[in-house]
Amino acid sequence: MTSITISNAILWVLMLGVIVALWALARQVGILYERVAPMGALITDAGPKLGEASPSFDLPSLDGRTIAIAGTRPKSQLVFFLSPTCPVCKKLLPILRSASQAEKSWLDVVLASDGDSTQHLAFYRDQNLAQFPYVLSADLGMTYRVSRLPYAVLLDERGVIRAKGLINNREQLESLFNAKEIGVASVQDYLQRGAGSQTGETA
Repeated sequence: MTSITISNAILWVLMLGVIVALWALARQVGILYERVAPMGALITDAGPKLGEASPSFDLPSLDGRTIAIAGTRPKSQLVFFLSPTCPVCKKLLPILRSASQAEKSWLDVVLASDGDSTQHLAFYRDQNLAQFPYVLSADLGMTYRVSRLPYAVLLDERGVIRAKGLINNREQLESLFNAKEIGVASVQDYLQRGAGSQTGETA
């Protein structure tokens, strides 16, 4: 009887230990979640700065139209740089279609690249990209200092650069829209401002 009582007591102690360990682990996960900020588009310092007016372009698209980049226009404009040989770009195309449809009331999307038009025409048709203007211009990529893909630049209705950066997933794409909506350079900038204001209130 004594041995049963002792074994039960040990089991209760072990169970309490497991509960405490789980509580500590959950607390650490919560702290880690607070410290790890949502990952927005990776902004680079190269090219025109955020808040500056973008140079204007009039570029021929693959379907024969002339597409105006920047300048004054009715809607904001997302210039999305991609390549037929970029696997991440292909992965993002359904996301880009969905975002374009969801944000069509205020946003126009333009696909941009450079190189051989024959290869891009095949890509344009294979990926069923007829809903997007698709322009080829080495000057456009050089102006924005695009060195890695996929890359996007968000221009407002006055042609001012509101957000830009490398895009690898839906969250990073939407971070450009969020940055424009809340009037900051980037989601990271917004989080840093929030942390700074909280520090000031605590002080």
